[in-house]
Amino acid sequence: MKAYVLNTPGEAANLELKELPVSSPAEGQVLVKVKAISINPVDVKTRAGYGFYGRLKDVDPLILGWDIAGTVEQTGSGVTGLEPGDDVFGMVSFPGLGEAYAEYVNAPAAHLSLKPGNVSFESAAAATLAALTAYQVLVKQANIGAGDKILVPAASGGVGHFAVQIAKYLGAHVTGTSSARNKDFVISLGADEHEDYNLPALDEKIRNFDFVFDTVGGESTDRFLPLIKPGGSLISIPAPQSEATQAKAKELGVAISFYLVKSDGESMKEIAKLMEAGIIKSHVSAVFPFGELPAAHLAVESGRTTGKVIVAV
Repeated sequence: MKAYVLNTPGEAANLELKELPVSSPAEGQVLVKVKAISINPVDVKTRAGYGFYGRLKDVDPLILGWDIAGTVEQTGSGVTGLEPGDDVFGMVSFPGLGEAYAEYVNAPAAHLSLKPGNVSFESAAAATLAALTAYQVLVKQANIGAGDKILVPAASGGVGHFAVQIAKYLGAHVTGTSSARNKDFVISLGADEHEDYNLPALDEKIRNFDFVFDTVGGESTDRFLPLIKPGGSLISIPAPQSEATQAKAKELGVAISFYLVKSDGESMKEIAKLMEAGIIKSHVSAVFPFGELPAAHLAVESGRTTGKVIVAV
């Protein structure tokens, strides 16, 4: 099989396409013939030597990636509920070694869901890490419900565009921020309100949120805190908050935490149901052929993509 191997962290060009043997699935795994791969910011960071590179650097050969959609070719011992010929999708072995940048992937069956028949492989691959993050934060961590007033910064991004849709499904009143050029897109997702994050007076316009889904992190987290009502909360996904930010949140009576998404086949099945019913949809901004996977990295690295970037295999 062909697979991209990272021998040295750094530029996207360091991802080298090589011919490697296909191994049989171990107990609890299925061998998936990959049809589509999703590229995430964490992929880019890890490739550059940050992200999860530190915990993966001793793997040889090192194949990055976690998000796949494809067809089951073979099942390992102990696997139930999946069989050869099934179309599946999921985020595999995150935050461990997923090895998704390949034509075949051995994936834990427990991390996958059957792909709805009315959803393309590209759209399914897009709804893996990003949709799973949004689902786990909003449903399992923040317990968002009807009438909750929430803010989704970067609402036109990968996680953000799923967060808006899922929050609306849960009955929340959603304000999404993005650049002005993406206003129509954010509103089309179901957001009740849109604000241009470039406006200097933005912080004076939007207030009293029950919850902020912080997809941006860094200095932006401090900017979001005063927008939350006392007793409200913020969950950040880019990185843990500094001690200074934690102290500021305590002062304001706001609960803050960091959350890292985890592979979860049961949640993937819930996402599959929402996709099959048309309640949530992936927005795929670009599809690159497998031979141009490094170019897909550059697109994500630009920080200017809307929705998701996909590689078709």
